[in-house]
Amino acid sequence: MSETIQERYKEVREKIDETCKRVGRDPSEVTLIAVSKTKPLSDIEKLIEINVNDFGENRPQELKEKFEAVSTPVRFHQIGHLQTNKVKYIINKAVLIHSVDSMKLALMIEKEAAKRDLHVDVLIEVNYAEEESKFGVKKEEALQLIKDISSSFRHIHIKGLMTIAPFVDDPEENRPIFKGMHELLLDIKSENIDNVDMSILSMGMTNDYIVAIEEGATMVRVGTAIFGERA
Repeated sequence: MSETIQERYKEVREKIDETCKRVGRDPSEVTLIAVSKTKPLSDIEKLIEINVNDFGENRPQELKEKFEAVSTPVRFHQIGHLQTNKVKYIINKAVLIHSVDSMKLALMIEKEAAKRDLHVDVLIEVNYAEEESKFGVKKEEALQLIKDISSSFRHIHIKGLMTIAPFVDDPEENRPIFKGMHELLLDIKSENIDNVDMSILSMGMTNDYIVAIEEGATMVRVGTAIFGERA
């Protein structure tokens, strides 16, 4: 099993590199986040053996436990919805919070970061497809939220955008969403807002990461294709 996790990771990385070359992008521009949520620490350790450094977790408590138990320091990303009462668990452990979607959450991140004198890197989560079941701001609300957070909170650095596209059988169906997200990122970048650098576009998962990269993703979050199906 250990071998297969490593092999699967390498296969995904190779596909990313091939896609980048095909569309004229530098493969180093795209970070592969191995989504280790619900998977045992031993799976993470297997990937550490082949120098994998970026892991994605959905639940703050699980991120905290793995962060404290892992044999070698790695970069844990908080990719799932974050409740305000859970911020304290991951504030000094997550290298990037992908899922900021309200001033209320940003205020709690600011409070917890200020207590520890930290600067916290975050992405703004955009519900581009406006799915009822998903978190995130509407695309037309993203710019205002970014302006409000960046002008109000000095311990938060906005680094870009994140979206979770609909789960579809044909990844081509999500191309307009990924294209739209890239355009939104560039539009916000052109505003030159202080303390906002818009260098990260986190989008694409196991079933559609190739299309996401073709449309400008700089981070893809892949779980099933690396770790296998979740129980």
